[in-house]
Amino acid sequence: MEIQYIVSEDTLIKDFLQKNLNISNRLLAFLTRNHLIFLNGNLTDTRNIAKSSDTLSIDFGYEEDNSNIVPKEMNLDILYEDDWMLIVNKPSGIAIHPSILHYDNSLSNGVRYYFDKIGLKKKIRPVNRLDLYTSGIVVFAKCAYIHEQLSSQIQNGNFIKKYYALVHGKLEKQADKICFPISRKSGSIIERCVDLENGQKAVTEYMVMKYFEDKNVSLVMCNLLTGRTHQIRVHFSYIGHPLVGDSLYGSDLSDFGQMLHCFSLDFTHPITHKNLHLENIPKWVKC
Repeated sequence: MEIQYIVSEDTLIKDFLQKNLNISNRLLAFLTRNHLIFLNGNLTDTRNIAKSSDTLSIDFGYEEDNSNIVPKEMNLDILYEDDWMLIVNKPSGIAIHPSILHYDNSLSNGVRYYFDKIGLKKKIRPVNRLDLYTSGIVVFAKCAYIHEQLSSQIQNGNFIKKYYALVHGKLEKQADKICFPISRKSGSIIERCVDLENGQKAVTEYMVMKYFEDKNVSLVMCNLLTGRTHQIRVHFSYIGHPLVGDSLYGSDLSDFGQMLHCFSLDFTHPITHKNLHLENIPKWVKC
């Protein structure tokens, strides 16, 4: 796990790394402190000057302590993997992070077991998050740099997530934007609500894919233009079309659980700089 650059003109190494790799000050300080930056194969300091045609390399293959996550064997549904990231399909009903209720059976526990199996001593770093009963694509970064870069893409709106949801009723419009601010519901640490006065901006773009008249439910494809907690669930509940299986926001339980799945991801690979597109269609959409 090494990145190499050929320097095109004389430059301060610190400036070059921050400009070309967008490395944060915190990560740059860590790399310097742990002697992981090299110039023409020799250990260097970021205060040194790199000359034109010099080779600058950063070693991200260092081992990390991941003992805070208990390894648990799981049948991971791996959609993509390279030296820098692992992308899996998360089933409904499994948490991404360990907690008091999910100490050894979260997705991170399964990833820790897999990392042990392939001999990768790295912290477990999920990039995007899904609710307990939301299924779909989750990216795990294999080093701090990848996590930092993909988190930046999320903040800048360049990490595009699309969802399928099954909602109650027939929507009036075939396609629309739901634009209602969201905040934490008073007295609850979990539930969110539309709060027109104090909520944070939240925008959900949707398109109706199919209406099932016999069951009075609609299959919708959603694109999040903001990333509020429970955003899709709160928005559709607020307009009178709660998600099928979402008991927290006004629906009955279904045989398949909560009908919300992150089926598509688009982002720029931080190392190759190519667009990476991942797609995973759940069975209940194909039916």
